[in-house]
Amino acid sequence: MLEHGFQPKVETFTTLINSFCKAGKLQQAHQVFDVMGQIGCEPTIHTYNCLLKGLCFLGRVEEAYDLLMNIKKSKIKPDMYTYTAVMDGFCKVGRSNEALELLEEAMEMGLTPNVVTYNTLFNGYFKEGRPLDGIGLLRKMKEEKCMPDHITYSTLLHGLLKWGKIEAALSIYKEMLKLEFGVDERMMNTLLRGLCRLSRKQKELLQDAYQVFVKMRSRKLVVDPVGYELVIEAFCSGNKLDKALENLYEIVRIGNSPKAFTFSNLIRVLCLEGEVEKAALVFVLMMKDGKSPSKVPFNLLINELNQKGMILNACYLYGLALKCGVATRNKPRYIRRGMRF
Repeated sequence: MLEHGFQPKVETFTTLINSFCKAGKLQQAHQVFDVMGQIGCEPTIHTYNCLLKGLCFLGRVEEAYDLLMNIKKSKIKPDMYTYTAVMDGFCKVGRSNEALELLEEAMEMGLTPNVVTYNTLFNGYFKEGRPLDGIGLLRKMKEEKCMPDHITYSTLLHGLLKWGKIEAALSIYKEMLKLEFGVDERMMNTLLRGLCRLSRKQKELLQDAYQVFVKMRSRKLVVDPVGYELVIEAFCSGNKLDKALENLYEIVRIGNSPKAFTFSNLIRVLCLEGEVEKAALVFVLMMKDGKSPSKVPFNLLINELNQKGMILNACYLYGLALKCGVATRNKPRYIRRGMRF
């Protein structure tokens, strides 16, 4: 075009520069930019934004920052996209604090950050292991009347779960439900596992874990085997034994094989509550599932059967233990001639 005397418009040059930048061909993009200067075609802020995005895409954030400073010195005014592009570059290389400084600078200039700008910072905090900083950023967004979107919440929730901030994640999860934002299966499972583990010491979280579990079931999401086992364990520790039993039967029904510990733990709690018949059913299920019981469930059941006067059952179980090669501490009580041995 140039050889034939045609001078492209700035939009044409910008489109070409953008294409090269997206392809990672920054050298060619700069060559086109140089041609613009040679023929007196003034770049717009959109032209510069393409170059900034290209530099940051390749991790050349220092060059991007220098270019931003040069833009500020020129007669062209940066827009919010200009700042967002450089912020994104800083966040990708673990320099979120500098990205935040740019955000504050942009706002001082009268520019209004949008949800994409904030989401850039959320990603940065997540990568740097600073998800709790995202809570403050979410608050700042709302104060600035910038409504968080599904990406905002999902990124924040993912970061909190990734770095083990389960209670903060629960708060964000509840907020997402109120806003009718969907939470994917992977994050729901992570939240469920985290709540179940915390409920060992913080019993009040058991109800939250159960609500997450019910929500997953209602949405027909797949609860992973570890999640199921932790739910059963949580119900045991919270003394919700019927729910523990219900979910043990369910996990076996759908073809998963719980660990021996899961069976033994439920047997232990049922025996402590005097529910020996239910404990025996769990024991039978354990054997059918191919698990080899340790001496713990044998001892628990034999002791409880003795307490209930179910001596024949205790004898049968003791014989089964011997057959399995398990040496139990407890033995059946034999009654002969009115004397108990």
